[in-house]
Amino acid sequence: MEKEHQPINNFDFDLNLIANFFKGLDRQGPGSVAQTLKALHEIEPHLPEVPQIADLGCGTGGQTVTLAKALPHAHITAVDLLPQMIEGVQARIAQNHLSAQITPVQASMDALPLADASLDLIWAEGSIYHIGFECGLRAWRRWLKSGGFVAVTECCWLSDRRPADLQWFTDNFTEIDTLAQKIAILQRAGYEPTAHFILPSSCWTEAYYRPMEARIRQFEAENPACPSMGQWLDQLKTEIDVYRRWGELYGYVFFVGRKL
Repeated sequence: MEKEHQPINNFDFDLNLIANFFKGLDRQGPGSVAQTLKALHEIEPHLPEVPQIADLGCGTGGQTVTLAKALPHAHITAVDLLPQMIEGVQARIAQNHLSAQITPVQASMDALPLADASLDLIWAEGSIYHIGFECGLRAWRRWLKSGGFVAVTECCWLSDRRPADLQWFTDNFTEIDTLAQKIAILQRAGYEPTAHFILPSSCWTEAYYRPMEARIRQFEAENPACPSMGQWLDQLKTEIDVYRRWGELYGYVFFVGRKL
């Protein structure tokens, strides 16, 4: 997915509550329609007439629908591990009359029920960190055709500054690295880097964190007797606060690469 952006850290409660929290958000990670289309613009001229695409860690499918509308002849397999996210994708498919284009599949993003070398494009907004940037890129090569593309967002340092207050962030996002290092990993994993760009701060503040704050208030009211849930919601509040103070130092970068 674009899955739940915040890692779950040793809290003892029902994972279904977490899934239901994120299912209630329009987006499950930073991003926007404009940024999805910007990345697609780098790839579309190189796609076949009827491209086969997999959206891995698709969440409730916001970007999946954007891709389907922009590529009306494409077939997209929307993959997520959580059944609540697949339910969200199914609802979007019905609302947008896209059942002929999008097939939702509940599966792990490193164990796809797809034939090898069957995909022209693998898409992953806000989700590759769940299995690791290099690990994911290497694992996904088997499903890409020769010359096929990956398009992923990954958190990167945008500055050399490392204030002590950011220790919480680095503890929770252990693979964060510089943009140059991520490009080097992309190359090492067997891809030619073809484009990259930084997502604007509005993708975090307006598209993701503002609705998340409303969702937190709603969940606190609905689950007052669950201390561990309260601790996890406090972690989300901390994440939002850290970004407001230090967001100019890090951010999501869209990386586009072509399988060598």
